[in-house]
Amino acid sequence: MTNEPLAPFALRGINHLALVCSDMARTVDFYSGVLGMPLIKTIELPAGMGQHFFFDCGGTDTLAFFWFPDAPEGIPGVSSPATRPDEGTLTSAIGSMNHVAFDVEADKIEEYAERLRAAGVPCSDIMNHDDSEWGISPDNHSGVLLRSIYFTDPDGIILEFAAWTRVMGPEDVRHVPARAVDLAQA
Repeated sequence: MTNEPLAPFALRGINHLALVCSDMARTVDFYSGVLGMPLIKTIELPAGMGQHFFFDCGGTDTLAFFWFPDAPEGIPGVSSPATRPDEGTLTSAIGSMNHVAFDVEADKIEEYAERLRAAGVPCSDIMNHDDSEWGISPDNHSGVLLRSIYFTDPDGIILEFAAWTRVMGPEDVRHVPARAVDLAQA
């Protein structure tokens, strides 16, 4: 492997993020029925291995789910965070999927929290992400860069409706990436 930078790839966004569910019918009910994501493709996997379904989640992006009849149970706190970030730690294992954030308009956050609760989906209070020590403010002030709410799907997958409140610039990239070896030596 070389240290020479590669020419950038012409990426156009996320084609799909593939997750695993425990019950495809319940997943379709939640993502199409509650969140309003159209189901756009269904695949029956060969030899009874399961199913693979795709939902339109806006733009040209899709969210996909596998259902495997013999999939092992997830382990909260390892394969995913144990709880929503407003209820506990946000840590999950290396290689795990921590959460999925859907981009929404900033002026829709309050309405979407109310709609989720009306549909029986518990969600966090609105979180105003800023550059303070803990990264969250109780108030929506000029330093807030992202407003969001967190909730879970029927399998406990943490989801977020997130809205940027400003355009990020070079001044927003100011931290040196951490190295595991540095932590081990400390």
